Amino acid sequence: MEQLTKKKLFNPQGDTDVTHWRLIGGNTTNLNDFNNMKYRWASDWYRQAMNNFWIPEEINLSQDVKDYPLLTPAEREAYDKILSFLVFLDSIQTANLPRIAEFITVSEVNLCLSIQTFQECIHSQSYSYMLDSICSPDQRNRILYQWKNDEHLLARNTFIGDLYNQFQENQSPENLVKVLMANYILEGIYFYSGFSFFYNLSRQGKMPGSAQEIRYINRDENTHLWLFRNIIRELQKENPELFSPETIDELRAMIQEGVRQEIAWGHYVIGDNIPGLNKEMITDYISYLGNIRWMSLGFPSYDPRYESEPESMSWVSQYSNANMVKTDFFEARSTAYAKSTALVDDL
Repeated sequence: MEQLTKKKLFNPQGDTDVTHWRLIGGNTTNLNDFNNMKYRWASDWYRQAMNNFWIPEEINLSQDVKDYPLLTPAEREAYDKILSFLVFLDSIQTANLPRIAEFITVSEVNLCLSIQTFQECIHSQSYSYMLDSICSPDQRNRILYQWKNDEHLLARNTFIGDLYNQFQENQSPENLVKVLMANYILEGIYFYSGFSFFYNLSRQGKMPGSAQEIRYINRDENTHLWLFRNIIRELQKENPELFSPETIDELRAMIQEGVRQEIAWGHYVIGDNIPGLNKEMITDYISYLGNIRWMSLGFPSYDPRYESEPESMSWVSQYSNANMVKTDFFEARSTAYAKSTALVDDL
């Protein structure tokens, strides 16, 4: 398969026998048949994700409005820059996921990607709500587009953006694997690193509403990570020729480069200037995220120093686990799930 072919939208000659269905290169009818699905994990994910609906404006940000002017200059700058980065990530995800779906030839997986796309829209709405609540329209626009003027932010966005564009320009199976890995890095390293900053503010008694917004987003991103983990592993089973030793080396290098960039970003935007965080904690946590994400794909650890969550950052999982979603990344099974209404603001 030298080049992927977009699936037909109307295809009466598509396969109805699930044993013939394939993640890519299949002959799909595009019928959403909820009683006949090839991948049980996709069915489970879909039903779990349907319980995740929430509305950003339901979260009270009145305390954040009071806290934001009282943040230290370093905290406020980090808040603005990290939020600008997260807005970009969710926005590019919203645009990129439908492009991937054009080449996925199993309907239940596309149903999952459709829900994820919708949730990324909700996340962008959340960040806008946060900005609309705490600052003026001029400040909001300045923060939203900081990535165009801050060379560090632009470099961060360029790494993922170029990989996404590469797939747009050349829809080869090899580029699909790379864009799936880029998505996995975005979901599993960049987002989680950014979330930790807001959780740290909350444990310092600041910006509790922002942290609560992030907790809802974190719960969604947890399932997005689980989804792409399964897509990549399923592709490994069906198309092992796409995962040659050379390709696996390249994918590992991508994750390691993502880790390197995220650490450099954390040192720049947070450094040793934020109470409760420092460069060493940032380095340890992001290194752990990268290694554990790689191991979650079924590959051996590439750095034995980072196989367990750093003790200095154990409070991060305490915040995210409050969302009542716990994901075992080695087994890729959701061990607990609850509707968003069960999430109580007890920070």
